[in-house]
Amino acid sequence: MPPTTIITTLRIGLLFTVNHEIDDCGVPLKPTWSVHELLSSYPKPTLSSATLTRLHELSALRPPEKGSIEEKKLKGEMEELIRLVEAVKLVNTQGVHPTTFELPDQQAGFSEDEPSGRYLLENAARTLDGFYVVDSDRRRV
Repeated sequence: MPPTTIITTLRIGLLFTVNHEIDDCGVPLKPTWSVHELLSSYPKPTLSSATLTRLHELSALRPPEKGSIEEKKLKGEMEELIRLVEAVKLVNTQGVHPTTFELPDQQAGFSEDEPSGRYLLENAARTLDGFYVVDSDRRRV
């Protein structure tokens, strides 16, 4: 069956209409948007060294040395992730209907007779305010 042309309304900042060729299942034959296009509408955030260090502490990880190439690279990667999240939050989803797909319980890997959630937390060796406490292999400075 030949491709069909469909008119799609996309809402990313502004409202505009684009023609897209689709297959039998309604899937566009070519990409209809790009991450680069989305990110170009949002300024790059800055992440302080103190915030990066704090994220490492919360994750029980060792932060890179201040001013090192590793720190600069990691800050850049984290700033791009923050930029992506903030740009996605700006997408206008008004009028877009949610699409859901539910797996049967046996496919999702969950079983009602398996312990989960608060029960597992109750059996943890150490907790604080409803969270697991994990010992780090380093001392706080």
